[in-house]
Amino acid sequence: MKFHDGFWMMKEGVSVAPHTTLWDVEKQGDSLILYEATKPIKGRGDTLNCTMLTTVLSSPMKNVVKVDVYHHLGLPRKNVEFTPEQNESFHPLITKNTLTTGNLSVSRELVFSYCGRTLTQRNNVLSGYVTMPEEKRMVEYLNTSVGETFYGTGERFTAFVKNGQSVDIENKDGGTCSEQAYKNVPLLLSSKGYGIFVASYDKVSFEIESEVVDAVQFSVVGERLVYYLIAGHDLKEVLSNYTALAGRVPHVPAWSYGLWLSTSFTTDYNRDIVNSFIDKMHAYSIPLSVIHFDCFWMKGFEWVNFAWDLSRFPDPEEMIRDIHAKGLKVCVWINSYVGQKSPLFVEGLRGGFFLHRSEGSVWQWDKWQAGMAIVDFTNPAAVDWYCGKLKTLLDMGVDCFKTDFGERIPTSDVVWYDHSDPNAMHNRYTDLYNHTVFSLLEKEKGRGNAVLFARSATIGGERYPVHWGGDCSATYSSMAQTLRGGLSLGLCGFAYWSHDIGGFEQTASADIYKRWIAFGLFSSHSRLHGSASYRVPWVFDEEACQVLSFFAKWKAKLLPYLLKTENEAVETGLPFIRAMVLMFPNDPNCLYLDRQYCFGDDIIVAPVMNAEGKGSCYLPEGSWVHLFDGTHVQGPCWVEELYDYFSLPVFVREGTVLLLKGQEERYEVHVYGTIKVAEVLERVQVEYRVKLPPHVCVIEH
Repeated sequence: MKFHDGFWMMKEGVSVAPHTTLWDVEKQGDSLILYEATKPIKGRGDTLNCTMLTTVLSSPMKNVVKVDVYHHLGLPRKNVEFTPEQNESFHPLITKNTLTTGNLSVSRELVFSYCGRTLTQRNNVLSGYVTMPEEKRMVEYLNTSVGETFYGTGERFTAFVKNGQSVDIENKDGGTCSEQAYKNVPLLLSSKGYGIFVASYDKVSFEIESEVVDAVQFSVVGERLVYYLIAGHDLKEVLSNYTALAGRVPHVPAWSYGLWLSTSFTTDYNRDIVNSFIDKMHAYSIPLSVIHFDCFWMKGFEWVNFAWDLSRFPDPEEMIRDIHAKGLKVCVWINSYVGQKSPLFVEGLRGGFFLHRSEGSVWQWDKWQAGMAIVDFTNPAAVDWYCGKLKTLLDMGVDCFKTDFGERIPTSDVVWYDHSDPNAMHNRYTDLYNHTVFSLLEKEKGRGNAVLFARSATIGGERYPVHWGGDCSATYSSMAQTLRGGLSLGLCGFAYWSHDIGGFEQTASADIYKRWIAFGLFSSHSRLHGSASYRVPWVFDEEACQVLSFFAKWKAKLLPYLLKTENEAVETGLPFIRAMVLMFPNDPNCLYLDRQYCFGDDIIVAPVMNAEGKGSCYLPEGSWVHLFDGTHVQGPCWVEELYDYFSLPVFVREGTVLLLKGQEERYEVHVYGTIKVAEVLERVQVEYRVKLPPHVCVIEH
């Protein structure tokens, strides 16, 4: 939200009470408290009829400063702030003038420095308490530097570098081709090596050099603003520090890395069609891991009723057993809404399990499902009721759920069971929804064996994987949008990420479908899914079957590398799909790259996104080897070539020891560069955490 009219003036009706005079500083326990008058104090009389702002500086861990700024504390704020777990044993170093935590220090003037180098500082003239005709806000302006670039804010489909953008942290169901996003995270990363995390579930508004062009501005409605300044020696450490606060991904089952095949959304399907898909994928030698039943496994107008449509699936238990016997897992679509025609509606109505209006009636509307209500996950009884329905499906043999929707949560004229702030609940709802389902899966399947497919998310949502990119279109432009979203989300701690191969809306050409297969199989999780048409390869052309078989088999070979990357994600918060700026922060060529990525630590991938088959990839300094054909390239340089459908720019860094899974649990060790055999075996045990058999094939590149 912008408050200024140009550089000199405020917008009509807008006024700000800024941090004008530092009146007093106190050290209380592990906090440094700044009392700031909003006008000059020249004498005792100036202390009367004056607004005071309070800034509390503290630190929950090394290299992280918490900034808590408030005007009036007496207003209710039920479940607005995200509160990380506290480390009671950690204590920052505090003097009258500074707070120091690790290598990060902040002065009483709010100048943030890391290892003696200034990162940013508050603009006291602009920051403060804003009053407008409609509402009141707390706003902070942090100065930026020449050439500084910013990233993050969730799964954002707009330009990858966020400079010049206005971003509202508000979950919306807007597809992938607009400024709206399903997954909004109030985290902004700077190329200077720090992050700004606004710890609020509310609609945080960012102006990223888009109002005052040498400042990042962020604001929230109300009288209090809480944010964290997170530093590190590079962006990877900043991201790791952030995920130590907000949460990191857990382990997921190894089978989830295989290929997921969906029935698609509005397609006509039944048990026979599903079986034919499975059998034909096998006939084409396409390894398949999961079969997903989308919405119409239930009857229309009854979403959700959690009951199979028996006219299409007369014996669901037997069908699931048959699918399991073929070595596949079963996923079913769900959401957190209950249509009025569903038999569960009356149950929820009687039990008080739905969101209510202020006058006591159930909140309903007709969008998506006629007369639908919203399950109130702030009500423990509603959580138990909802989980009980899901457990019936798990007992039937269902392995996981696709937790769709969760974005269209009303904020006006609503009352939550626990009286949470309605504005904060708009974003926070998805966290409760996915937490409910994922916790049940962990309870029933065991830790490390739980996985879901979620669309919406907010702060901490990475703890309930996996997330996919939402409703993209079947175009190359949408393919690029999707990747931008995944890169931005990865910079917010979401390590696992997927997308609809070939696009969700419309039907892709065979050309786009085959190019998207390569992109999809070089993602942490890979799913074929669409809207009104099937996404099985033979409906596109015969070659598509061969292309899908080729890349699906390659991903199966890369399983040890995927598990190695998973361990890094669980322990450090680093994503599978890593923006180039994250891995090569000192290479200025990487600041804006958004059509390629590092797949884990050692592989660079650049999906082909044009009908000509032209692949373009930047390789940083060092030696690189093409994964498929073994071509050696010396960086830094750009590689531009024409690629057929069985290849793309995919390069391995020299010095890599790549463990591949072969047939019948045999392994191949691929060595890139000159490395002694003894060192190779040691690195395999350390990096991959496996002990190789005495006889293993070692291949040098």
